[in-house]
Amino acid sequence: MEATEATRVTVDEVRERMTRGEQFTFVDTRNPKAWGESDQKLPGAIRIPADEVAQHLDEVPHDRAVITYCT
Repeated sequence: MEATEATRVTVDEVRERMTRGEQFTFVDTRNPKAWGESDQKLPGAIRIPADEVAQHLDEVPHDRAVITYCT
């Protein structure tokens, strides 16, 4: 598997890319406390705390761009 360099994208960039039909996997890296306190959740996002991402890489699809987000 080939790794690519991480880059920052804005919400507008993601929206534009989605409009063009690009598929993404969203990974919510907020901690469980932040998840519970937020009423904003992306449908279908995979929830993995940031400090556990390395242990859960096999749960992240590798056939599309991955976008992580946190607070």
